[in-house]
Amino acid sequence: MITQQQSQRQQLRILPQQIQLLNLYFLNSLELQQRIKNELEENPFLDTQEEKPADEADTKLTKESSQDFESSEEHMYDDRPDYKSDYQNYFDSDVAPNAAIVNVTTFKEDAIQQLHMLELSKEDQETAEYLIDILSPQGLMDRPLDEVADDMSFHFQNVITEETIKRGLAIVQSLDPIGIGAVSIQECLLIQLRAMNVKRPDVKCAINLLENHFNDLMHRQFEKLHHTLKVDDDELRVVLNLIGSLKFYPVTEISRHDPKNTIIPDFIITNYGDTVQVTLFSSRAGSVFVNQSLHDQLANQISQKDKTASQYVKSKLSSAQWFVNAVKQREDTMMRIMQCIVEMQREYFIEGDIRFLKPMVLRNVAEMSGMDISTISRITGNKYAETHFGLIYLKDLFSEGIADKKGDVISNKVIQSVIGEAIESEDKKHPYTDQQLVNLLAQKGYNIARRTVAKYREQMQVPIAQIRAVWA
Repeated sequence: MITQQQSQRQQLRILPQQIQLLNLYFLNSLELQQRIKNELEENPFLDTQEEKPADEADTKLTKESSQDFESSEEHMYDDRPDYKSDYQNYFDSDVAPNAAIVNVTTFKEDAIQQLHMLELSKEDQETAEYLIDILSPQGLMDRPLDEVADDMSFHFQNVITEETIKRGLAIVQSLDPIGIGAVSIQECLLIQLRAMNVKRPDVKCAINLLENHFNDLMHRQFEKLHHTLKVDDDELRVVLNLIGSLKFYPVTEISRHDPKNTIIPDFIITNYGDTVQVTLFSSRAGSVFVNQSLHDQLANQISQKDKTASQYVKSKLSSAQWFVNAVKQREDTMMRIMQCIVEMQREYFIEGDIRFLKPMVLRNVAEMSGMDISTISRITGNKYAETHFGLIYLKDLFSEGIADKKGDVISNKVIQSVIGEAIESEDKKHPYTDQQLVNLLAQKGYNIARRTVAKYREQMQVPIAQIRAVWA
C-alpha cells in the first residue's frame, strides 16, 4: 500500500559562496594578490586601481638619465668593459664580491623538482605538491592527516579523502632528503633505517626497537629492553649508538642551506605608550571595484533576444560584485578578530616577552568577537603580524592554560619556552632529568608537577635525559 508522510527536519548546508569566502579568509597578503590577479583576468567587469609612482621618483630618474647622458663621452674613451662598471655600481666599493652569487634552493623546491620527474596522476601530483608546501621547516608533517584533508578540500573546492592524503604522503616520503614527510621523529628514524641493509643484525634490532618498544626506550626501561630484545649491554649500546647516528629531522642546518624568504606581514601592531594599535599591512578593498561603465556599454549593445550573452553578462557582474564585497568583508573580519586578540594579549604586545602571553584558544576569540570558530581558524591560520619585537605567527598566540600549585593560570607556551631554554643550556653529557627541570622551574616561580613537565617535553619531541646523554 502506497502512503504519503510529511516530515520536518533541520539540516545544516554550506553554500558554495560560503566555502569560497572561507578560502578567501585563509589567504595571506601574497596569495590574495595572486587571487585578485586571477579574478581580473577571468572577469572583465572587475577592475583595479594600481598605485602610480611618485613624481619625485620620475624627476630623480630624469636627473640620473641626464647625468648619464652628459658623461657618456667620457666612457667612450675608457678601455674598461662596461659590464664591470655596471656590476660594481650595485655594491659598495669595499664589499663588492668577486665571485658569482650562488642560487640556493630550499628543500621544498628540490622535492617538487624531484616530483616533476615522476610519472604521477594529476590528483597524486597536486596532493604531493600541497603536502610538500605545508611541511614544517624541519621537513616533518606535523599536522593531523584528517585536518590536512579538510584544508585541502577547502583549497581545491573538492572532497579530498584521508586515503588520498596517505597516498600522496607515501610519494613525498620516497623523495630526498631521506625521511622527508615523516609524521614524527620515530617515523623519520625508521625511514632512515629501512634505507640501510635491513639484514644487518644491528639495523634489524634497531627497527624492532623503534617499531615495537619506542615507549619503553623513551621511558628508559632498559632492563625491559634487555629482556624483550634478548641482547646484552654491549649489543644494546651498539643499537643505541646506531640510532644516535641518525638524523632526528630530515632537514638540518636550516639557516645555512635555506635562504631567508621575506615574509610579508598581514597586520602591523604598533605601541603608543599604553595604547596598542592594529592596522592592515596593505588594504585591497578600496583598490578593487566593479567596472559599471563597461557593463552599461555591453548591456546596451546586447540584444534582448540573445539570452546566452545576456546571462553571461549578468553572471559575470554578479560574480564581480560578490568578489568586491568578499574582499571588503575579509579585511573587516581580519581587523575585528585581530583587535580582539590584541585586547586579550595586551601586555604581551606591549612588553614583547613571552612570559606575558596569556592562555587563549579559538573559542575565547570566537566568544569575544561573536564569530564562528572556523572563521577564527581561517583568519589566523596563515598570517603574520609585525610588532616592535619582530614578526609573530598568529597561530603561536594560541595556547592552553594550566594551573600551577598557587592556582595561577599560565600559558603552556611559557612553560615550553622555559623548558626549551633550560635544555638548550644544559650539560650535554649530564642533561637535566624531569625532576631537575621541575626544580629549575620552581626557582623561576613556576610550580609545575613533574608529569606536566614530562608531558610538555614529549610535545616538544625532546627525549628523556638518559637518551639525550647517549646521543650527545
